[in-house]
Order: sequence, then structure tokens, then C-alpha cells
Amino acid sequence: MKDLLWRLIIIATAGVFWIFFFIKEIPFDTTSFLSLEEKEMVAWQRAWMQINSGRTNHLKTFKHMQKNSGPLKNANSHIVIGAPPVEKKLLTIGMSSVPRPRGSYLLDTLQSLFFASSSSEQKHFIVLVHLADPDPKWLDQMSANISTLFKPYIHARQLVVINTPIKSYLSLKDLKKNLKDTPAYVAFRSKQSMDYAFLMNFATNHSDYFLMIADDVKCAPGFVTQIATTVSAWENKHWVTLEFSQLGFIGKLFHTRDLPRFVHFLLLFHQEMPCDCLLSHFHDLMQQTPIQFLPSLFQHMGNYSSFEGKFNSLKDKEFKENDVGSPSNPAASIYTSLKVANDSVLMNSYSLDENFFYAKSAEAGSHLTVVLDISAKVFQVQVLTGSDLKDKNQLKEGQLELGYDSTNRVNDCDDYILLGLLVNGILNKQVLSNKSGKKVKCVRLLVTATSPSGIIVRHINLWTE
Repeated sequence: MKDLLWRLIIIATAGVFWIFFFIKEIPFDTTSFLSLEEKEMVAWQRAWMQINSGRTNHLKTFKHMQKNSGPLKNANSHIVIGAPPVEKKLLTIGMSSVPRPRGSYLLDTLQSLFFASSSSEQKHFIVLVHLADPDPKWLDQMSANISTLFKPYIHARQLVVINTPIKSYLSLKDLKKNLKDTPAYVAFRSKQSMDYAFLMNFATNHSDYFLMIADDVKCAPGFVTQIATTVSAWENKHWVTLEFSQLGFIGKLFHTRDLPRFVHFLLLFHQEMPCDCLLSHFHDLMQQTPIQFLPSLFQHMGNYSSFEGKFNSLKDKEFKENDVGSPSNPAASIYTSLKVANDSVLMNSYSLDENFFYAKSAEAGSHLTVVLDISAKVFQVQVLTGSDLKDKNQLKEGQLELGYDSTNRVNDCDDYILLGLLVNGILNKQVLSNKSGKKVKCVRLLVTATSPSGIIVRHINLWTE
């Protein structure tokens, strides 16, 4: 027994000495972005991962050592265009861009992003672009193009462009060869992971949430409100990333408080595998099960990769184009607490013809509820109130909610989740449902402020699968 104990002590002592030697004798390049404290921390991580074999142990070790991770202290990323917002925003939308042999999609992506969001939505986010290439000619040209085309957003502090000097990057020489990748591709994807790390590191303090997209995507209209609504519904649930696209690194939402951990993770394993695979492994220790919402809010629109201009026509099958066809309005019963006008037919609010439903008045808290005969997967909802005359008989203040359970009720549901608010008497929204989520049973139009004049409900339309 004593012999065994002494052997364990000798092994432990040797391991600690080896780690100490690793830290002191094999530090990071002194020109890197890491402070001395950060270099020692990363050295400890790498040393421990040599001692503890197996990916599970590696991830557990990383999780333990990253409990108090903060932003990189010596990162040299600097602003090229714009200025950060004065007040903290809800969302930072980030993308990294490098030159493409067959032409850039960045300007089209920025245009899609701003066109797909309303002026009120734009008050709640900033766009952060990392021009991640040292070529001064490309930097100057791209900066000039962005400055010319997006001047209003720059002046409104809604668009910020940054660059990180190449001297801040870890060396791309003598990288580990794995996954049967060529040395050129290993260098490309290793730098790409660092590009994203610097982008996220800069974004840490400007908003509550960070959304990662690519520089070659198209955005669904109203995507900001869709994300904000989803975040609100998941406020009291544990999550590390929410996924609004099924493709790679596109449409991944983080709490900004979690970004420092992921930044360190990307830098620590930058040469191991592509960044989207690193994100998958990051989930293994932080979240495990992906949380995906459908339909996707972003579509890959590029045809050529930023790596050597290779053809890449990857598309997200869950992205719905604007043309969703005609509503289906499955069989349902309609209930209301509104004051119904004489001879007005309640079912007209849900019919697909040109009839309408008229209520004499609407008090706060009153409702019109559609209860489906059979629960269905609803992917879009439209509500139209008011007459053809401008601003006449609209429901000025109301919201649309979806119910998923009706265990003990015939004409109502137990729980509701907010889908969105009516604007000028109208709502037209996609429904983001968890991939394994429940089907919709109830659709409730709720009055949020008393309307003494009559209201007209022309249509409550549902698109179902």
C-alpha cells in the first residue's frame, strides 16, 4: 500500500513540474494579443490537456479553468469606421469578411440586413463588421464603399467596422495537420477562427446579445423582432446559443457574457478544426443539445467560398422565401369577449373570403381567440384590422399570442407565448418554433388598451404545414 501511495505522489509531482516547465519555457509569442496572465492560463490548459487524454476530459478541464474568463486585454482590434453606441443595445450583429477571389458579398449582406429591419428595430442593435485582412488596398476600397453606401447608419452609430493587425494573430506556420486538410486550408480555417475570436472579443461590452452571421447571407424581414420575441420567451431558461439557421456559423445567438469563454475556446483550439465544428464541441461542455428555431431567418446567398474561390452553393432548406402562398386556416372554433355588433358574424374574422367581423368597442383585456380543432404546426400568422379607409376602425393597441396546451379547457389554452404587437392595426409574422416544439392549439388576439370606437377584424390568417 505504501509503495502505491509513493508512486502516485511521484507521478503527481512530475505532472506539476512538467506543467510549470511548459509555462516558463514554452510561452506564447511575445507579440501576440495575450497578456502574461492569459499566456500562462492557456499554457496551463494545453499542459493539462496533454496529461488528461480524451476529449471529454479536455472539455471538462477547459470549463473548470474558464469560470472567470474575461475579454482579451491586449487585443489590438481598432475601429476603422463609425463609433460604438453611447448606450448598451439589445443586440450586436457581427460578421467577419476577407477578400474573395470571385467578388465580395459583404455590401449585399449589409443592404439586406438594414432593409429587412424597420427603423424602430434598428434602434435596438448595432452591426459590427470585422474586415479581417491586412491588404491595405482592399481595406481602403471596402471601407470607402461601406462609408458611401451606409452613411446614415454610420452617423446613427448603428454600423461599426473594425480591423485587427496581422501581428496580433498567432503564427500560421507549422500548424497541426488533421482531418486530411491541405496545409493551405488548415491555415485558412485557423485564421478564420481567430478572425471570429477578435470580432466577438470586441463585441463583448456593447449589447446584451451577440448574433453571428456570415458576410454572404440574406435576412428574413423582421428578423430582429423575431429574435427579440424568442429571447423573451427563453428568458428564464438555460441556453448558451440559440440557432436561427441550420448552416455552419450563421444565425447563432449568444449572451455577450458568454463570449469571453468562446473566444478563449476558439483561440485555444484554432488549429484543430473549422470554427463551426469548434462550436459543436463547445456545446458539449456548455449546452450539449442544440436549440434550433424554424423557419431559418438567414439564407446563404454566396456561390463561391472565400477560400480559393471554390464553388459553394449551400442553401438552408428551412429558410422561407417571402412568397408563402395562400393561408390555410384549418378548421377551428372562434370565441370572443368583445362587444359584438348586431348581425356581425364572429366566424367572418377567420374566413378566407372578403367578409369581416365588427365589434362595437374593445376594452383592455378583451380577446378574440381561434381554437383549432386539431393542433397544427403554424409557420406564419397575419392579422388585418380596420376598414379600407385610412386608420378607420383599427385595433390601435393589441398583441397576438399563441397557445400550445389546452389540457382542461374547451375554448381556451393554458399557456400563451407572445408572437408580436399589432402596428397600425396589422401583424404579419413568421412563427419561430423549436425543432422539437409543440403544435399550436390557440391563436389569441388580445386588446391591450381600451378602444371606445368600434373595431373591424378583417382577417386572422394562418399558414400551417
